[in-house]
Amino acid sequence: MRNGPHNEKSKMKKQIRKVLFGRPLRTADLKKEKLGVLWGLPMLSSDAISSVAYAGQEMLLVMLPAVGIMAYGKMSLLSWCIIGLLAILVISYRQTIDAYPGGGGAFTVAKENLGPVWGMTAGAALTVGYIMTVAVSISSGVEQIVSAFQFLVPYKVPIAVGLVVLLMVGNLRGIRESARMFGLPAYAFVLGMLIMIGTGAIKAAMGYQPAEPDLGKPVAAVTLLLLLKAFAAGCTALTGVEAVSNSVPNFKKPSAKHAKMVLLLLALIILVLFAGTSAIANIYHVVPGDHDAMLILIAHEIFGNSFMYYYVTATTFIILILAANTAFSGFPVLVAVMSKEEFAPKQLSMRGDRLSFDNGIIALSVIAILLIIGFRADVTSLIGLYAIGVFISFTLSQTGMLMRWLRSTDPKRKIKAFINGFGAFITALISVIIAVAKFTEGAWIVIVLIPLMVFLMDKVNMHYFSVRRQLVVSQKDLADEEYFDQAYKNKIIVPIENLNLTSVRTLRYAMTISDNVVAFHISMDDEDADKIQADFDALELEIPLIIKMSPYRKVVDPLLRYIESSEYDRNPGDMITVLISDFMIRKWWHLFLHNNTTHYIEKNLLKHKHIVVSIMPYQLHDDSEYEKEYRASRKRNKK
Repeated sequence: MRNGPHNEKSKMKKQIRKVLFGRPLRTADLKKEKLGVLWGLPMLSSDAISSVAYAGQEMLLVMLPAVGIMAYGKMSLLSWCIIGLLAILVISYRQTIDAYPGGGGAFTVAKENLGPVWGMTAGAALTVGYIMTVAVSISSGVEQIVSAFQFLVPYKVPIAVGLVVLLMVGNLRGIRESARMFGLPAYAFVLGMLIMIGTGAIKAAMGYQPAEPDLGKPVAAVTLLLLLKAFAAGCTALTGVEAVSNSVPNFKKPSAKHAKMVLLLLALIILVLFAGTSAIANIYHVVPGDHDAMLILIAHEIFGNSFMYYYVTATTFIILILAANTAFSGFPVLVAVMSKEEFAPKQLSMRGDRLSFDNGIIALSVIAILLIIGFRADVTSLIGLYAIGVFISFTLSQTGMLMRWLRSTDPKRKIKAFINGFGAFITALISVIIAVAKFTEGAWIVIVLIPLMVFLMDKVNMHYFSVRRQLVVSQKDLADEEYFDQAYKNKIIVPIENLNLTSVRTLRYAMTISDNVVAFHISMDDEDADKIQADFDALELEIPLIIKMSPYRKVVDPLLRYIESSEYDRNPGDMITVLISDFMIRKWWHLFLHNNTTHYIEKNLLKHKHIVVSIMPYQLHDDSEYEKEYRASRKRNKK
């Protein structure tokens, strides 16, 4: 018994899919789905751009309780350090794009230049980084909006989960359509930030004096450890930079040129916005809290309750949500590359109806939702897991490129090696800083999780290797002219529970494809055996019926014992086809009204190399066609 076709339901499902995801695209349409600079910039840079909304805030949350008003000046200093690091990464990743235009970023670079283990480590680190991008960005976006509308605070988690689902559906509609859908809000956010920074600077220049917050007296000195901890929190501003190098295949040709242009524009936008918001925060001295986001507080201080305040609030919320879209763009491409290299399940490299990597998008959404629910959409709790994975991938990417240039004969290899070597040193140092500073806040989870993921990826790779080795046809076999002339001798066994329309059809079909057919029945008692024998004899078929008793009600074991016994006369090399009759039900709930014997037999028999299992289906009609007959029989029985 299996679930049969449901034409009306199938049509309805197709219609719903068409409305949600659009009509299917042909493989030839893939070129049209590629991104240019205009739409590639917001699609792949939203994560880095959105970090303006929370990176500075996280630095303040670390320093304000300890050093009070001095935190604002130190935040500006640390912001410029982070911008300097951004410049190093951008220059380094431009070299990576040129060297590896096929995508995969740190995974490909580390695997090719440092070895498979380091490649898997980079892939695991990037995977964690992308998942955390979705969880942190969505949670931060929801935090911004509940900061402006406090009555939404109890609904943070459901709102965040709903937004992940919306992003998933949008990305399942395809690369180009999702870029158009999510691109304009990114540009709107950049415009709003520029207006806010400019207006705030003008107000300050005209003598506006904001009220100084009551922060109390500093409870600690400005120590190197405190600055390093704040710096580690602010380094979340650099997440998303690697997404461009991971997603080079998503760009139109010349893909490397377009990707490098996007990376350059991204760096310029971050320079202006991050430095600008840090400077404005140093002027207006807002105090972020659990439900008071820094950018929203600054916007209120500058614009009051005017249109621009709500514009900044709305666009900040939207860009933080769309920051997750960077992960939806980069993660599926990354895992598709890893899948093609056999370090991840093959299904992740398959394109869906809209030519996007659907399985990767769905997997990312599910894991991110679980994290959001588990951490109650709290940014500060999630952010401890965030940057460490990204910086590990930064370090491995830079180290891999360094090794490439050391082995290269490129005329500019020395300067390129210096750039990547310096980048590797800095990012490795920051990885250690983040690991130490954020260890108790959740970084330990990532430090444990990455080796576990590497172990699992190695197991996946070993499995694919094992399958390939076992299925390969040797050159010796191919050279043997008689190899393909050795036809299999096919013997058919038809298990029958009782004689009805499905079992009779199956027996008739078996007789058309082989001269060696046996009907096989397992009886629980003598009465059942006698009845099935009498019914079978009445058919007058020219095939034998084998009846085996099973006092312990086993189904598969007696059949296997018969196949292996001398009674069946199976020779080495013979193939046994077990042809099972099965009827297709019409309603899903009918599944609970029938046993699953067919599935059980199929599952157990397929463990044997010399046994082929085939299903002979019979399509049942809908129960409603027999309702009148059923009612009439009820009346007859009643009388």
